[in-house]
Amino acid sequence: MKLSSRPVVIALFLALGLSGCIWSPGQHMARPGGDDAGIRTVGNDQLDLIPITPKLIAMERASRVDARALPPALVNYQPQPYVIGSGDVLYITVWDHPELTVPAGSQQQLNAAGRHVQPDGTLFYPYIGAVEAAGLTPNELRQELSSRLARYIESPQVDVSILSYASQRVWVTGAAANAATLPLTSVPLTLNDAISQSGLSPTQADLSGLRLTRDGVTYTLDLDQQARDAIYLRGGDHLYIPFLDAKEVFVVGEVTLPGAQSFRTSSISLSQAIGRARGLAQASANGNAIYVIRGSRDLETAPSVVYQLEAKSPAAFAVASQFELLPGDVVFVGAAGITRWNRFVAQLLPFSGLIRTATNVSNDI
Repeated sequence: MKLSSRPVVIALFLALGLSGCIWSPGQHMARPGGDDAGIRTVGNDQLDLIPITPKLIAMERASRVDARALPPALVNYQPQPYVIGSGDVLYITVWDHPELTVPAGSQQQLNAAGRHVQPDGTLFYPYIGAVEAAGLTPNELRQELSSRLARYIESPQVDVSILSYASQRVWVTGAAANAATLPLTSVPLTLNDAISQSGLSPTQADLSGLRLTRDGVTYTLDLDQQARDAIYLRGGDHLYIPFLDAKEVFVVGEVTLPGAQSFRTSSISLSQAIGRARGLAQASANGNAIYVIRGSRDLETAPSVVYQLEAKSPAAFAVASQFELLPGDVVFVGAAGITRWNRFVAQLLPFSGLIRTATNVSNDI
């Protein structure tokens, strides 16, 4: 009898061990006792479990509004009149003196009559020689030329215009349809203008993560947010449009279509993510076991957080529609109790055959 009972006991221990996997904390998280903030440590000091409530959503929304506010350094910048620089091509007109305006005569092409600003910032003009043009506005250069030409021409009337802008540029790179270098002209260039000229790749661009680098400082901008404000660019700015491959959330567990989901806007709500996953699996999902797992980038300074949605009624999904997910979040939908039991039974059944075999062996002994 001792020999015959031993295989049965071993099989039962294996079955019980398997059942422990079914009822492990990874499949179900007990909601901690509440305090005013609804925050408790689960297991250790590296994980917080927080219920998703209207109060929590209001607090997070307020913090994100502050975080998305445009930096004063960008909002307060106002473009100044265009300043001539090296590489620009100027067209200088002296009225009643065509020999100065178009030296080669009326047959000369307009571009050929332009005056190039040299790398040292000067240009050459008849009678007066080298003129310091870089750093002056077209109007200031006109006054300088008029003053110096007055020694040779009575009451000269001078006009200065720019044929080609080349001294001040901005760069647009990343997920742009036409990544390019855009020149700054006498008409101020806004961020929206630069995006319109370069275009966005509709399937690859992250609209909420634009990065503008100016004077060594990088600012992250949300296209939806900044569209209401004019941000003027200046020479040397670098605008990078990031790709979507780094902006995903993951929906796993008891949903119809689990997997990774990318989004181009500033955020995606919990209900949107579940909707893209074709909703909860009706036969197996536990509406009270919907979790959002948000890992910390630095566990030494901040714990990872798990948010729980208790979807006991359809009204809970109104709360879910206001809860914003962040890139990298994992939405986990747990299984209902009966589903966990069915899985336990399904995994236990193979052991019944093992028990019968072990019993038969022991009886033969």
